Amino acid sequence: MLQPATRAIPMPASRVIATFELLKPVTWFPPMWAFVCGVVCAGQVEFSRWPLIVTGVLLAGPLVCGASQAANDWFDREVDAINDPQRPIPSGRLPRRTGLYIAIAWTLLAIWVATRLGPWGLGATLAGLALAWAYSAPPLRLKAHGWLGNSAAAICYEALPWIMGAVIASGTAPDARVLLVAVLYSIGAHGIMTLNDFRSVKGDRMTGVASLPVQMGEDAAPFACFIMALAQAIVIGLLFFWGHAVLAMVVTALWLCQLGLMDPFLEQPHARARWYNTTGVPLYGIGMLVAALALRPVLFG
Repeated sequence: MLQPATRAIPMPASRVIATFELLKPVTWFPPMWAFVCGVVCAGQVEFSRWPLIVTGVLLAGPLVCGASQAANDWFDREVDAINDPQRPIPSGRLPRRTGLYIAIAWTLLAIWVATRLGPWGLGATLAGLALAWAYSAPPLRLKAHGWLGNSAAAICYEALPWIMGAVIASGTAPDARVLLVAVLYSIGAHGIMTLNDFRSVKGDRMTGVASLPVQMGEDAAPFACFIMALAQAIVIGLLFFWGHAVLAMVVTALWLCQLGLMDPFLEQPHARARWYNTTGVPLYGIGMLVAALALRPVLFG
């Protein structure tokens, strides 16, 4: 019996799909969310600033984060050949140099777009891109040193977009409380980055990438949880101190749910790291937004 013919994807279309995979859209959400939290902190936003805000969201996610992901895949091609051989570069769906050219082009595009956002927006973008390339590229290759790499990634994913969102939405320098809460959630994100490293331990160990799970083994799991929990505990204390008891209690409830989910993760950190990323980490993100709402009434008049 004849089977229906399978329609092959034309080469140009397959390259487009591979390029889209290289930019990893699933990773764009965290910095975009942090940017939105910064916008929320600004309170009421003038209508004239909304085009800048939309541009900032696109810059934080598809452009800066996309460029960082392309650069990371290029410099991680040997690691990915072990951990994720189906990715565009190790699988051969994208020629190696194409991946590098995309990373460079996306970086330049991000800088060009950032020039539309004033000195704060451009400065935050340049800082984020510098950290992104330093994270992946030699000679620094911060990701090969777990403490430094996770710190750089956390700053790019949380602190910089949060602060940039607050500045672009308000048109003024951010309040000290915005800076403090953004930094605290960025510190907590260091733990999230450690969770992400559990899925690539094999390739990291074989290629000399000293991620925290490689350095500390399963002890990296309670450390990551401790960092996430401590940062949020400090935020909760500050919200109570600043007089936002109701929203502080909401963040507390989200924090307690995360603590409950940490127990099964800590029993099998390698097997359940992705599970915790899909259950506990979203609660962390919701807590960020609630904290931003708490800051809103006291900022920028």
